[in-house]
Amino acid sequence: MALPNIFVAIILAICLFMAQESEAIRTKMDQRLRFLVPHNMARAKEHLPMVRWNETVAAYAKAYAQERAVDCALQHSTTRVYGENIAMSTGDLRPALAVKLWVGEKPDYHYGPNTCTGGKMCGHYTQVVWKDTTSIGCASARCQNGGTFVTCNYYPPGNYIGERPF
Repeated sequence: MALPNIFVAIILAICLFMAQESEAIRTKMDQRLRFLVPHNMARAKEHLPMVRWNETVAAYAKAYAQERAVDCALQHSTTRVYGENIAMSTGDLRPALAVKLWVGEKPDYHYGPNTCTGGKMCGHYTQVVWKDTTSIGCASARCQNGGTFVTCNYYPPGNYIGERPF
């Protein structure tokens, strides 16, 4: 009788382990989608191909977000390999809201002259919809002051002077 009980315990332990692993994978996938979906919705409005998730780019974004978590400074990284959008909040800043802030610059971008409205920013929007960008990696970190730092990196990068995003 002891053997079947051990067998059942082992099976239960394996099932529990698999359920925990499955939850971790699902959480990671949800985080990706929270960034990918709003990016691809903005790109679809301009008839651009969808971007995909890039683990290498995401690792860079995660490392930089963790670095910024110390002071939560709204400061760009020094990368030249990736394009980059950043956002910061004194409280919780969810991925979709960060992307919404960037895409919210769309009314200030003027395609004809390829300029922003005077005194306004639109480079975050143009990076989101840059035609040559094929993949992204994003991350967020809770700052020591309770705020949130969010970064998305884009490969290949965009926002080249004199070029239109699409």
